Amino acid sequence: MKPVVVHRPELQAFVMAAVADSGDAGAATRAVCAYRRQGDTLVLHHTEVPAALQGQGLAAVLVQAALDWARAERLQVRPVCSYVSAYMRLHPDTLDLLKPPG
Repeated sequence: MKPVVVHRPELQAFVMAAVADSGDAGAATRAVCAYRRQGDTLVLHHTEVPAALQGQGLAAVLVQAALDWARAERLQVRPVCSYVSAYMRLHPDTLDLLKPPG
């Protein structure tokens, strides 16, 4: 089943509810990519995936959703989160979204 990302503007976050395949049978958890909007800039400052869900590419799905939204809204991106920075370096097609320094 493909993970579903929901944009929650009231939380300034993209969230994904998922079920952990762990000792807690069916334990629901939440992954998040949080942001602050500053004018025409989307500051991506935190990405978190619970330990039970790590290693499945969920952070990448969340970040790509945030970047897709930034592109649709014609926003520039300032990646403060180290994961977002690394993701963008590995995906050159996202580099045009970077806010120039200064």
